[in-house]
Amino acid sequence: MSMSCRYAAQCCARQLRSTSSIRVASSSLLQQRIARRHNSTEAVANPKIAGIVDQISQLTLLETADLVSSLKSRLNIPDLPVGGFAAAGPAAPAAAVEEAEDAAPAAAEKTLFNVKLVSFEAGSKPKIIKEVKNLLGLSLVESKKFVESAPKMLKESVPKEEAEKMIATLKELGATVTMD
Repeated sequence: MSMSCRYAAQCCARQLRSTSSIRVASSSLLQQRIARRHNSTEAVANPKIAGIVDQISQLTLLETADLVSSLKSRLNIPDLPVGGFAAAGPAAPAAAVEEAEDAAPAAAEKTLFNVKLVSFEAGSKPKIIKEVKNLLGLSLVESKKFVESAPKMLKESVPKEEAEKMIATLKELGATVTMD
């Protein structure tokens, strides 16, 4: 009995030694792969760029904000509203209000008009939906909902020539459109 226990202990010890050497070997291989991957990306990068990245990574949040604003002004990059182009829709009425306030002193000559879809003929509904889709850049479903909810404001603060073109096109298709 003592012989079999001793044999079992020796087998276990051998197995533990072999698995620990495999672990060490595999961890060293993993570290070598990571080092190669890290070195390969640094070797490709321009040292000048790497220096700039290091400097930027050490900036505080306020310093980073100053850097961004300085780059925008120097490179003439316009400020976009937060959220990108999707947020431009709600911001447009605010801009229209500001333009309306500016236009109030020059009320003698009105240059911007609002185009409103009042009604449409039932037979020409598909053509009107397609035209509204093209004019407003909406999807087909959104354009259909827009046309069906008439009377509705089509476009605001449109130059006179463009408004007249829109009205002429929609009237040819069978819609009733007004210009304010």
